[in-house]
Amino acid sequence: MKWTITLPYTRTTTNSRFVKRQTTSRETCKDLYGKNLMHMNRKIASVRGRLGETNKVRASHPNDSEPWSENGEKNGGNQTVSKKRKSRPTVVSIMNGGQHGYTLINDNCDLDFDDVKKRIDSIAKNGIDKCEISATMDNVLSIILGGGQGTRLYPLTEKRAKPAVPLGANYRLIDIPVSNCINSDINKIYCLTQFNSASLNRHISRAYNSIGSHYKSGFVEVLAAQQSQDNKAWFQGTADAVRQYQWLFNDSGCDEYLILSGDHLYRMDYKRLIMHHRRTCADITVSAIPVDGDRAKSFGLMKIDINGRVIDFAEKPKGEELLRMAVYDEPEPYIASMGVYVFSSKIMKDLLTIYCEDKMDFGGEIIPHATSMGMHVQSYIHDDYWEDIGTIKSFYNANLQCNEDDSPFSFYDVDAPIYTSLRFLPPTKMLGSQVLKSTIGDGCYIHKSKIKNSVVGLRSSISENCIIEDTLLLGADYYENEEECRLKDECFMPIGVGQGTTIRNAIVDKNARIGNRCYITNSKNVEEDLSNEKRGWVIKDYIVIIFKDATIPDGTII
Repeated sequence: MKWTITLPYTRTTTNSRFVKRQTTSRETCKDLYGKNLMHMNRKIASVRGRLGETNKVRASHPNDSEPWSENGEKNGGNQTVSKKRKSRPTVVSIMNGGQHGYTLINDNCDLDFDDVKKRIDSIAKNGIDKCEISATMDNVLSIILGGGQGTRLYPLTEKRAKPAVPLGANYRLIDIPVSNCINSDINKIYCLTQFNSASLNRHISRAYNSIGSHYKSGFVEVLAAQQSQDNKAWFQGTADAVRQYQWLFNDSGCDEYLILSGDHLYRMDYKRLIMHHRRTCADITVSAIPVDGDRAKSFGLMKIDINGRVIDFAEKPKGEELLRMAVYDEPEPYIASMGVYVFSSKIMKDLLTIYCEDKMDFGGEIIPHATSMGMHVQSYIHDDYWEDIGTIKSFYNANLQCNEDDSPFSFYDVDAPIYTSLRFLPPTKMLGSQVLKSTIGDGCYIHKSKIKNSVVGLRSSISENCIIEDTLLLGADYYENEEECRLKDECFMPIGVGQGTTIRNAIVDKNARIGNRCYITNSKNVEEDLSNEKRGWVIKDYIVIIFKDATIPDGTII
């Protein structure tokens, strides 16, 4: 076994077998394992030994122009080593076969090397898995990227930010990453967005206004794009969004940044991801899933070594480049990035403000550049369900898939619940109706109708003799009856689905008014039709989409 120790120093002295580092800093390093810092290639000392034996330290320095002897003295002289250098982060890297373990020392602090050696001996005896690494999530800041205009989900994003799109009858997309954070004991959460953030702000303020406690601060806040004296531009990409708010993230004092996307459906314990990042002493950790060749073309792919370290990164490769990125055997030979990253805070700052100040995107630019720079980019394989629902088709399929008995994603996990706003709605009422394999939200009214393989959102009103099949009804923001409708200008019918209407293979957005005896089924099997936006509907991927607040007159056939 070989132990490699990387130490920062301003002045190094040698004393018998052990190397001690001293600095002029008065700060005392109280928590040896609380920081994740950059792994530098400079080796100042190496420790060799076997399990259970006392490891010995010998000073060395890989400098061809200035050779050093084993006792730490410069060749040709008897002077003690004394050489000023810029302070570097401290990492103790333990390599044992295909496993890695690391001991982390805070930068710019007084260091007693004897203490470090005791830690190394403890790891040698107890194994790498028992390495003492801080398990607290108090120093983790979560940053959820709300995305741009959401053109792939249009028209669902016409009047709302992408994370605010309704999901699973009662929820919104933002509830997935926020709930994963809360279930992972991460309660410092920002969501970055720049388009139509009003409904997202309203939902978050109602749902997550008290996630802290009397002994632990916590928050979920929306950060919209803004102009400042230094920057007059809006967000130019995922990395640029984080860059523009770097000043705020620095003030948090957190050691790691967890970067998430607001349009994915999955359940994940981020604590395991963070601990993997700390245990491997990575600069960046990228969560990934194995995928087959057909799906691989749509993702950023990673090539990893035997220890899971990323050695190559390609964004949506094709042809020979795709074949070159294969890691495993069939049927899922590729490793695809999930868009979930952990950055050590100092690394993030350096990348965004120094090394990659002109790069705007994490997946396509920052991660590949960090890999090519030789930074330690580590992979973390997520072995559970994950789906990108950033397109109309994937959003539609993922929702309906939740109706299955063996659905890969369930909202009914009591150990890791999905949270949302408390609305205090009445129970759903179904009178003389037939419901088969469907999900019904709170506060709905369904009268003598047939519902099959559909998701009916909260406050939905379905009149008698309707057929709703393979359809997403996203619900309503408020109730409205015929009397209330007559009192409003340009209100021809109340919110909901009128009598005798049939809807198949469709998504009906919130507050839509569907008239009586309508037939919305895409009977001509059209793949795409964007010419009827003014009428309140379009067709994308063979799915009819009714706009939010749209009015579909009686007898309409689509």
